[in-house]
Amino acid sequence: MEKKPHFVRRDFPPKEAPSLLLALLLLAVLLLNALLYLSLGNLHGSKGRADAEPGLCPHGSFRLGPLRNCSPWLSCEAISREVRKLKCVGEGAVKKVFLSEWKENKVVISQLTEPELKEDFLHGLKMLKALQSRHVVRLLGYCEKQFTILTEYHPLGSLRGLNETLHIPRYKSMNTWHRRLMLAIDYVNIIRYLHSSPVGTLVMCDSNDLDKVLSQYLLTSDFHIVVNDLDALPLVNRSAGKLVKCGHRELWGDFVAPEQRWPYGEDVPFDDDLMPPYDEKTDIWKIPDVSNFLLGHVEGSDIVRLHLFDIHVACKRKDPAERPSAQEILDTYKKVLTLLIREAAMPGTREML
Repeated sequence: MEKKPHFVRRDFPPKEAPSLLLALLLLAVLLLNALLYLSLGNLHGSKGRADAEPGLCPHGSFRLGPLRNCSPWLSCEAISREVRKLKCVGEGAVKKVFLSEWKENKVVISQLTEPELKEDFLHGLKMLKALQSRHVVRLLGYCEKQFTILTEYHPLGSLRGLNETLHIPRYKSMNTWHRRLMLAIDYVNIIRYLHSSPVGTLVMCDSNDLDKVLSQYLLTSDFHIVVNDLDALPLVNRSAGKLVKCGHRELWGDFVAPEQRWPYGEDVPFDDDLMPPYDEKTDIWKIPDVSNFLLGHVEGSDIVRLHLFDIHVACKRKDPAERPSAQEILDTYKKVLTLLIREAAMPGTREML
């Protein structure tokens, strides 16, 4: 009787090479994305003029919406003739803000509300003109004699509404530790820019509590941050021995830096003439609190906080001179972003090897 051949079935292990290559490709894409983001920050970080930022129009002009060519800042006459107010969308101590329209583009008109605050208003306009860059809301025009400023409209509003925005179905995919850390990097980069601006070392004085800080910044449609309110931006000039004071009233609370608080105890009434001035390191003290808000409470955000712990402890040193510079903090944030993106991709590859 002829023996039939006996076939033994073997279960071969699944091919690992394609999966490994896919994981490595994913890692490469993530790292390239991070490196591109960080390199753009390095490319544009040092100067605020258009010659340092190729995408910007020359100083004194702007590009908006589908327009390809740069237009000069709109004059008093052009604003009166071409811009139409739609509705009031906000009012602060210095300005009233109107959603408006110019050539089928949504824009924002800001107008002085209290005549006695015109110096603050004009200072804000001066800073807005001098600091035009990717870090600052785009100026479209102004009219000094009518105390009017025209700027770009950002429909997502201020950073105060960040968490609400990220819960809208359209933006839920943005609610990740990666995207939130990139927002924190944007914020620190703005502080770094103000501390080394074309004008000199500037201090963000409208920052006595977290809500006030968040109201000074806008969230763009492509999920970046620009500073919007520059009314209270005094200049530090160390070579001339010039420091600053944020207002003339007493400041309280743990959010403001220790040197901003009255140093002589409750038994001595506050006197602005006796209050010592300070420098830009007050902004450094506040960075951990703002970043904590920006990081939110999503999967992975606690890991980010752990990696930022040491630099944030350094930001909270009582002696301002011992706090890191905004550039040092920015460098640390960027390193953490690159490290965590690499670690997020590597576990999968390690399991396959």
